[in-house]
Amino acid sequence: MKQLVPALFVVGAIMALTGAAVFITGWIYAPYIYTIGAGFFALAQVNTPVKGKGKTLKRLRVQQIFGALALILTGAFMFTTRGNEWIACLTVAAILELYTAFRIPQEEEKERA
Repeated sequence: MKQLVPALFVVGAIMALTGAAVFITGWIYAPYIYTIGAGFFALAQVNTPVKGKGKTLKRLRVQQIFGALALILTGAFMFTTRGNEWIACLTVAAILELYTAFRIPQEEEKERA
């Protein structure tokens, strides 16, 4: 399990990035690649343990999981909408993921000290 989670992160991130980048060309399989990659990424994030029990860490963890679900929702938008609505959802997910990627390690360090 210790090796599976980092592998899911890497494979999921590469697949999601490839699917999002290639979607613009109109390739029919791009949403499938993106959605599977986002699913792998979300699965890895849900299974990643948090080192701490503070209130702020719990809040950040909820935000991180919400961002992962928004990544999967982006894949659903790729299938169902004809416009670029998926880009707005992807932007929200990316901001949440980026914010929590920096804040969670900071809060874990504060709890250790």
